[in-house]
Amino acid sequence: MTDDGKTPENRWWEDSPSYSKAYEDIAFLNRPECRPVRLQLELLKPELTLVEHGIHSTVVVFGGTRILPRDVAQKQVEELEKEVAEHPRDPRRAERLEIARNILAKSKYYDEARTFGRLVSEAGRGKDGYEYVVVTGGGPGVMEAANRGAFETGAKSIGFNITLPMEQQPNNYITPELCFQFHYFAIRKLHFMMRAKALVAFPGGYGTMDELFEALTLVQTHKVKRLPIVLMGRDFWNRVIDFDGLVHEGVIDPDDIDLFRFAETAKEAWHHIQAYWRANWE
Repeated sequence: MTDDGKTPENRWWEDSPSYSKAYEDIAFLNRPECRPVRLQLELLKPELTLVEHGIHSTVVVFGGTRILPRDVAQKQVEELEKEVAEHPRDPRRAERLEIARNILAKSKYYDEARTFGRLVSEAGRGKDGYEYVVVTGGGPGVMEAANRGAFETGAKSIGFNITLPMEQQPNNYITPELCFQFHYFAIRKLHFMMRAKALVAFPGGYGTMDELFEALTLVQTHKVKRLPIVLMGRDFWNRVIDFDGLVHEGVIDPDDIDLFRFAETAKEAWHHIQAYWRANWE
């Protein structure tokens, strides 16, 4: 009130940050002290959305972002071959060409991930909701391929993207209503496992290894119920990780190797998953 008892025309309080409702105050929510609230929200938003869409169970697909469709990988090799021919004494170009050829050799996994996405999605439709819904990290490479396979059957699929220093957009094959963005890796990992009926890991780098060993550790320590874990490409995995060496060194038990199976094709991976649940249906 003013001195004459009238309400001031200048509603100054509307511009005051303290007057904003707490849940509408983005600057307040972004304060370090509000991290527990942000963690809870990242847990709750995808959970409610998946429930609303009738998603009962998922099949998680991990794999490298750098694994490309064959035509794209072939084009990169051809371009680098021209560069090497023009600069035959440049070791950096020669190394890049060798890596590009390795990526081309792995393009078969893009095809297998795409086929796997189709196989799983065709089997997962139900009258009362959706089972075995493909879920990926939402990015390119193997993740794109798995979402693409689901898309081609007209099925729903999920993308759990995360903010990273390098810009990464969701791939075009995720169901738009099921395309999420996370800030916290921990909450994202939690959502990967909450509905998982299986996990398939294609060749990949640090991110793939991180998610794979997280899942293996959770199963090994009985923090989650056992589920089928399939590693695509025996040669790749045995070359980059010496599982038998871990047993020999005494840091894991021999039985820990039985926590996963190898597969070379999408059909073989899907067979492992189906066989597991036929034998362990609850």
